[in-house]
Amino acid sequence: MASKNELRRYRANLADELHSAAIYETLARVEKEADRKRTFAELASSERQHAQVWADKLRANHQRVRTGPSIKTGLMKALVRAFGPRFVLPSLAAAEFADRNKYAGNPDTAKMSADEHHHASVVQAMANDGKPAATKGAEIANAESWHRGVSSGNDLRAAVLGANDGLVSNFCLIMGVAGAGTQNKAILLTALAGIIAGACSMALGEWLSVTNARELAKTQIQKEADELEHTPEAEEHELRLIYRAKGLDSEEASRVASQIMRDKDKALDALTREELGLDPAELGGNPWSAAGVSFCLFAVGAVFPAMPFLWSSGQFAIVQCIGLSVLALAAIGVFTSLFNGRSAGFSAVRQIVIGLAAAAFTFGVGRLLGVSVS
Repeated sequence: MASKNELRRYRANLADELHSAAIYETLARVEKEADRKRTFAELASSERQHAQVWADKLRANHQRVRTGPSIKTGLMKALVRAFGPRFVLPSLAAAEFADRNKYAGNPDTAKMSADEHHHASVVQAMANDGKPAATKGAEIANAESWHRGVSSGNDLRAAVLGANDGLVSNFCLIMGVAGAGTQNKAILLTALAGIIAGACSMALGEWLSVTNARELAKTQIQKEADELEHTPEAEEHELRLIYRAKGLDSEEASRVASQIMRDKDKALDALTREELGLDPAELGGNPWSAAGVSFCLFAVGAVFPAMPFLWSSGQFAIVQCIGLSVLALAAIGVFTSLFNGRSAGFSAVRQIVIGLAAAAFTFGVGRLLGVSVS
């Protein structure tokens, strides 16, 4: 009979494998390209086989096996259907990368461990539009950029966190003003001002951040281009050292570096990616679109706690504000569970507790200030 900890691990692994299988099956149904559709179907089949292993272990220990979809699974499937595979692939690639070693070191799961590493590589390649590497050196370079590709450019994470900023900040602002005993009209005006001011601030901050990042990247790339023009031997030596550090032997590193240096454009691209850690095609994204998205996401989150004051007033409006904000906080918590590795329930409860604690603090400060001023 397995121990309680082992049974808990079996259940967690079963849930993870069922979740992955369901997502890959949905991706296979939605995907239009035949090769990618077939790959998703193969991944789903592999995950189902893994799930069967853990289900068999639970049954062998006379445990009930639950195979129904979780809230997280249903939410991810809905996102796939609504926005398509490419919207969720970065989050999926991040999850596969984080879990690639979860079966390592156990002889009983050696094959599954190898499968997980393979899945992580495949999903990452598909998240990068499946662009093949031309050389072994390029493959290593692609592996090195894994962390940047997974951790950056994640639209889902940015959307959730942007909406969370708007929700929590305006919820706290409204509760602080309400705590001071302010009239309903003043609370509503404060909430609307908070939405506009916060959204504008977020948009401006995002625009400046992306613009500065792009300008810095362009400056660094230009310096690299100048060095490539005036000291090509030194740049080839740098490439050779980079590929040596990535695991190539001296001869192959020299061959790859020499081949890349034959084309100045390719050499600059390689040096930009390898030495500077930048993607020449992106350079931080478009500052105007980033600003617009930040404005909208903040406003969407901030509008929830303000809505009750449009049709209600007094204590009843405050209660509705708290209730609506709690629901929104729970929804954001569920969304964050898609990329933080936690369960949907845990993430929702944590989000609610933190949001309510912040709102309670500002309400208390508002009450103290309101009493002292009056």
